[in-house]
Amino acid sequence: MNNFSHSFALCAYKDSPYLKDCLQSLAAQTLPSKILIATSTPSAYIEKTAHEFHVPLYVGTHQSRIGRDWNFAFSHADTDFVTIAHQDDLYEPEYVSSVASYAAQAKNPILLYTDYGELRGENRVFDNRLLRIKRKMNGLIKPSFFRRSQFMRGRMLSLGCSICCPSVCLNKKRFPTFYFSETLRSNLDWDAWYRLSKEAGEFIYIPRALMLHRIHEQSETTSILESGKRNAEDFEMFRRYWPRFIARKLTKLYSSSEKSNRLSD
Repeated sequence: MNNFSHSFALCAYKDSPYLKDCLQSLAAQTLPSKILIATSTPSAYIEKTAHEFHVPLYVGTHQSRIGRDWNFAFSHADTDFVTIAHQDDLYEPEYVSSVASYAAQAKNPILLYTDYGELRGENRVFDNRLLRIKRKMNGLIKPSFFRRSQFMRGRMLSLGCSICCPSVCLNKKRFPTFYFSETLRSNLDWDAWYRLSKEAGEFIYIPRALMLHRIHEQSETTSILESGKRNAEDFEMFRRYWPRFIARKLTKLYSSSEKSNRLSD
């Protein structure tokens, strides 16, 4: 793992006021990384921003949908490791260097992911009930001897998705044709980790909050919650691990976490 090559594949959707802030955080990494922008909603604003930051822009002709957009961005990254960055989020300067350091110690990494905080308006939040629960869940595979345990990954993911998607660095060299579901809207990341958890290799959790996930009313997550589609997808995921009656109870409990994705809460 001495020659660590990494890309941020940034998914741009319409004209986000946070896009430049995200790009600035990617450009400020202490360990330089490649950056690309991918979009299926091209605009003069996105094109101008890509030019301003001197990063390549890839425009897809597909109908915009979250899974298709992520797959399109991932397909254009030409490095061994790839992080699919979300345009509204921010990355701490040590994100890439920390991922590279942990990757150098790994034998067969599948993915690496970090702890995270939340951006709520101008506030950086690193401690709330949801974040504490997720840290406890991720603690199940924190010890190095559990990183290769498919059983422990399964136990962690059977309780919900504690892995923050934009913090994940995927090993594209190992999984060059990896894809996200293009039918799921809410749990395509949980589904992806479920499939990858069955592969031989390591899930590596980095217990440092090295990125910030923005909570705002125009986010895709908020849109999904308001559409009411999340519960159905949650139940589908829990059914992969549990009998129907347990899955229903877990879905009901899990739905309480939806409040944490609303800015007013």
